[in-house]
Amino acid sequence: MIQSGYPVVFGSRSTQTSSLIPKDTEVLSHAEAAQKATIIIIAIQREHYNFLTSLAEILHGKVLVDISNNLKLNQYPESNAEYLAQLVPGAKVVKAFNTVSAWALQSGTLDASRQVFVCGDDMEAKQMVMDIVRAVGLTPLDQGSLLAAQEIENYPLQLFPMWKFPILLSLGLVAFFFFYCLIRDIIYPYVYENKDFSFFIAISIPNRICPILALILLALVYLPGVLAAIIQLYRGTKYRRFPDWLDKWMLCRKQLGLVALAFASLHVLFTLVIPIRSFVRWRISSQIVSQVLNNKTEPLNNTNAWLSDSYLALGILGFFLFVLLGITSLPSVSNNVNWREFRFVQSKLGYLTLILCTAHTMVYGGKWFLSPSSYRWYLPSAYMLSLIVPCAVLVVKFVLIFPCLDKPLTRIRQGWERNPQHSEQSNYIINKSAV
Repeated sequence: MIQSGYPVVFGSRSTQTSSLIPKDTEVLSHAEAAQKATIIIIAIQREHYNFLTSLAEILHGKVLVDISNNLKLNQYPESNAEYLAQLVPGAKVVKAFNTVSAWALQSGTLDASRQVFVCGDDMEAKQMVMDIVRAVGLTPLDQGSLLAAQEIENYPLQLFPMWKFPILLSLGLVAFFFFYCLIRDIIYPYVYENKDFSFFIAISIPNRICPILALILLALVYLPGVLAAIIQLYRGTKYRRFPDWLDKWMLCRKQLGLVALAFASLHVLFTLVIPIRSFVRWRISSQIVSQVLNNKTEPLNNTNAWLSDSYLALGILGFFLFVLLGITSLPSVSNNVNWREFRFVQSKLGYLTLILCTAHTMVYGGKWFLSPSSYRWYLPSAYMLSLIVPCAVLVVKFVLIFPCLDKPLTRIRQGWERNPQHSEQSNYIINKSAV
């Protein structure tokens, strides 16, 4: 603030200066500092606000900026800023700066979040605080009246609120497919063939789970959009809210996609270490020794060679587009493209990514669909299960692009309604209320 040209005074119980106090500032008593300053930043915790009541007369008409945070969500019945306004009713209380990290202030906002949420009941006081926010190189976001202070105070305490559903869903799917693969690939061979493949837990099973989850989660990114289109076609309007569960699902699509990208990246790393695994080297050397002993060379199977190269090529292209989707979801990138460009990448290239990844899985595991030996204890291969959701999404999406469905859907999203009476009645109620 000093660098931005604002005169600064400190109000303290002790008026002795300190090496921690910047130059070009002065340290005064509480009363003297309150008398001299127009805008007062209250840089103490809520439990120490009581001393301000003795300064109520001096603080009358002053702008008090509450920057405090709590230790728990909704720790008190009212926000700290509202409590401050009750203690000093004559002051103009503004909530601000509580979401700005010390790192942002120290680094000069070059490498941190620049947003500052501001709220208050007095527009003039709020504008003065937002001017300070802009002067120090930050971006103010007006959140309205002081009633929004509780939400602003809860914001720094939230632990990845939009990531809760994607992470819990991923953990549930990991647990399910882990035990599913454990039964098919370890327990079954041990019971029927007396073979110990327990070491599969380290590499083989994770390398099955990761691509399966990447594909399923990627499909779940685009499934809510398909469901939303079906609901809009059924209702014949876009002016009715989606169900709450679908609304929350659509809000966390970005997080689902990033978790899917993380699993796809792990799949790539696990695949890269396959040649150096002891089991793989033993199997290759055993095949070579077997051919030498039998004096027989296995001819190249062109069909298997085509399938192998095809699924690898599809996987490489799919992963490349997957990474591209992840990069464009970053705020620093998405802020530099217009809406049409962003929609092209996330929608058109997104569906292309889903097609490539689904084809990659189908080419790799397609040969097991009709093979009775692949159904261990009547359980199909995990790759078959992973194709259910993406194939369903792609089939429904393919149906929705037919002109007989795409044209009415486009018209609905442009504002057309099949039964406009409901909308007209709603507009009448809103207009009547406004009058």
